Amino acid sequence: MTAPAAVVIGGSAGALEVLRAIVRELPQPLSCPVVIVIHLPAHSSGLAELLGAETPLIVKQAEDKEPMVGGTVYIAPPSYHLLVESQQSFALSVDPPVHFSRPSIDVLFETASDVYGAGLIGVLLSGASEDGAAGLQEIHTAGGTTIVQSPLSAEVAIMPAAALALFEPTYIWSPNDIAFGLTSLLSGRSP
Repeated sequence: MTAPAAVVIGGSAGALEVLRAIVRELPQPLSCPVVIVIHLPAHSSGLAELLGAETPLIVKQAEDKEPMVGGTVYIAPPSYHLLVESQQSFALSVDPPVHFSRPSIDVLFETASDVYGAGLIGVLLSGASEDGAAGLQEIHTAGGTTIVQSPLSAEVAIMPAAALALFEPTYIWSPNDIAFGLTSLLSGRSP
């Protein structure tokens, strides 16, 4: 098994604690970038600092036209869609919300899938909308690895249940399994 080229993670209500556990367990060194969209109020911008306290890796808000660098955890800034461009850099967009959300998980997942194809890992966590389900299905269709938080373990099961209604992901895991299984996948090992 080869190590992935990139990881994208999306979540909403109930995802923050799971996200902290995932970031805490990320391997060091980390060869690929990790990109996160989480639905937060428009004025919330402290997520990078909160997650940065969990790891020695660089955790920062993504910037427009910024190249994606391995070993860095990028956070979508509030009120902007975060897109991955063909040259493996970011674009920020103020296009209309998708599933009532900007940033949208689907927008990140779909654009990252277009660039990374089978080299992408997509993770969908707890949330109160269907955002992310269609994008995760695109990652799956492109041959990428897809991980969905078990709806039974999710604080809000709407988001993971929406993905499961569309397709069968590679893995359906509890939060603890996501944190440790992702570490195995990032190290090029089977979980």
